[in-house]
Amino acid sequence: MEGCYLLWPCPSFPLMERCKLDFSCYKLMTFILCQKNMNNLVLSLAPKFARLQNLILRQDKPQLGDDAVETIASYCHDLQVLDLSKSFKLSDLSLYALAHGCRDLKRLNISGCTAFSDTALAYLASYCRKLKVLNLCGCVKAASDTALQAIGQYCNHLQSVNLGWCENVTDVGVMSLAYGCPDLRILDLCGCVLITDDSVIALANMCPHLRSLGLYYCQNITDRAMYSLAHSCIKNKPTKWGTGKGKNDDDGLRTLNISQCTALTPPAVQAVCDSFPALHTCSGRHSLIMSGCLNLISVHCACAVQAHRAATAFLHSAH
Repeated sequence: MEGCYLLWPCPSFPLMERCKLDFSCYKLMTFILCQKNMNNLVLSLAPKFARLQNLILRQDKPQLGDDAVETIASYCHDLQVLDLSKSFKLSDLSLYALAHGCRDLKRLNISGCTAFSDTALAYLASYCRKLKVLNLCGCVKAASDTALQAIGQYCNHLQSVNLGWCENVTDVGVMSLAYGCPDLRILDLCGCVLITDDSVIALANMCPHLRSLGLYYCQNITDRAMYSLAHSCIKNKPTKWGTGKGKNDDDGLRTLNISQCTALTPPAVQAVCDSFPALHTCSGRHSLIMSGCLNLISVHCACAVQAHRAATAFLHSAH
């Protein structure tokens, strides 16, 4: 039998009675656990959901231990989506277990799991080569250049990576992703204070499908990076003899966060804004985010300029 969604706890009947049920014949798509006694519950339920594909473990307080993740890896070999965010108690043993037991993983969220090492993350990458979405936000120890080099080498299908506040990441790691993951579409580098223009230039040259880039507080980023992004728009623009489709608002960058990138100047940022029609500065559609950059207040998207011109024309006609 097949199911599609199960939210736990379910108030229908007591917990102990639920744990006695056998769900092994079900192919559940999504299982969300929000139980206070989560670790014991996972230990009890994982063997009963051998065909589970999506597992989201939500914790207000860290409860999950390595034994629970090892049980998941031992029984749930079809797992494709796993959320272990804020599992502060987990160690490298969990990543090693997932590497061997859950090789079909496509989406993995280990944000806030601060105990993982880069050695264990690199090991996981060498086995879980189908990964498309990887959230490493706050994984300061795990998200090193060494780990990112392994990810770039083995996880070539990655489309989304969150490296927020991974302050040890440098250009070496980001460039490894750019060269190894050409289908990269979303990359959050907020708080990666060591990266420079070289990271952005590599992304602009090697990742033609990039749609969202977060550079919040990356204060080493200069105009050189912005002009490389603007130029990539021209380089990657489809021709009428190629795809048969013209450029539209969905091509290229749709979101760019350069907040606190105080070295940038208006002409360079305006060049990026002009190159990507989906980047907006107008009210209600902010997708070019420039908080804390007071010197960039003159940068405006095309529709904001048109709205200003229309308002000016209206005022003149009224007089």
